[in-house]
Amino acid sequence: MAKQTRQRILDAALTMFNAQGEPNVTTNHIADELEISPGNLYYHFRNKDDIIEQLFARFEERMDSALAAPQGRLPGLEDIWLQLHLVFECIWDYRFLYRDLVEILSRNRRLRLRFARILKRADEQAHTVMRGLSQAGVMRASSDELAATATNVLVIATFWLNYAAARGDKDEHAAIRDGIVQVMMLLAPFLRDAERVHLNTLIRAYLD
Repeated sequence: MAKQTRQRILDAALTMFNAQGEPNVTTNHIADELEISPGNLYYHFRNKDDIIEQLFARFEERMDSALAAPQGRLPGLEDIWLQLHLVFECIWDYRFLYRDLVEILSRNRRLRLRFARILKRADEQAHTVMRGLSQAGVMRASSDELAATATNVLVIATFWLNYAAARGDKDEHAAIRDGIVQVMMLLAPFLRDAERVHLNTLIRAYLD
């Protein structure tokens, strides 16, 4: 029963943080939403930052899974497309972290260090994937170009929601879709002709 209540608190907090923005939601709001007493909530979590850290642990586990590379073979374009979907879906489901990223990380050193580790793993994975695409003959690029593209992929994926919000986009789900296309288009100048046609086909099918 206690585990069930703990899970309900985390699920409700995630929904409310995503809908209203984490700074606008208090532990009392979460308790009211679940129709439990604040004391019951504090039995499971010390404070709101404790809730955020537990949600972050779930996010971190899912992001690690999304970043996993194909095993035993070099990556292809569709592998990257799928991986971007998994990454952006994770960002979407935990979008409050990205929307309020600077504010959350500025007040919680542990989360700042953990997010930095995620970025480091994502950076290493992006560089590995770019090298793999080059080795597979999918891309033609110098090592410097591959490295720069990998970094650009990571920067756009990490801050795309903030950019979309700053330019006034109201539909975050559409913004996620646009972000995936934007990242894939970073690869276009370096693709061989057949792969570029394949990418354009993927994008048209995705946007229709």
